Amino acid sequence: MKPRILLVEDETDLGNVVKQYLEVMDFHVDWCKNGSEAYSLFRTATDNHDLLLIDVGLPGMDGFELAELVTHTRKDVPFLFLTARNEKSDRLHGLKIGADDYIVKPFDIEEMVLRIRNILKRKYPGNTTPPHAVIAIGNTRFHKDQMKLIVGNEKEIILTERESELLDYLFKNADRIIKREEILTQLWGENDYFLGRSLDVFISRLRKYLGSSDLVSITNIYGVGFVFNTMPPKG
Repeated sequence: MKPRILLVEDETDLGNVVKQYLEVMDFHVDWCKNGSEAYSLFRTATDNHDLLLIDVGLPGMDGFELAELVTHTRKDVPFLFLTARNEKSDRLHGLKIGADDYIVKPFDIEEMVLRIRNILKRKYPGNTTPPHAVIAIGNTRFHKDQMKLIVGNEKEIILTERESELLDYLFKNADRIIKREEILTQLWGENDYFLGRSLDVFISRLRKYLGSSDLVSITNIYGVGFVFNTMPPKG
């Protein structure tokens, strides 16, 4: 069953982006634009939501007030705050209420998803038991379960959820041309401009991470896609 998130965000553009992205990442999302609506929805079935993602600067009832009502109704539900403010007093107040995390806008949406998953793993450890898996080629080791990449003697790199998914797919389809649209539709369900631009960013990051690998590299095939090389060059 997909984790269910109650998103409370009054900014329409940001709310749309966050909702769509979380759904692509296999979450179910209920989106409310104000605190009163969110609390009413939460009260109708308090066990429905696994986590709340709450904007602090909501119209009317602000995010802090909503969180306090929520915790009085159900003490164990995890929640984290989104805010445009980065004041120490706000952060302390949010943590005092019981927030599991505090994310300042503008934020990296990949990092936000990773934080959400980590919170859910801590709160509901029995629900997630990923299989142990390590892919080792040359001096490169990819720990799938920990989303960790180690190249040579360099410091380990903790990957985001999307980077880890992409790297796993590349390893599974190594040493052949992989079309861009194949990656987008197979991994994330659709081939659109937003996801395509994100893919370019993820590929660039992975190429940088793998820069000192003795075997593994990523070659760009202009206008087509990529080749994930895991074999030494011929000759």
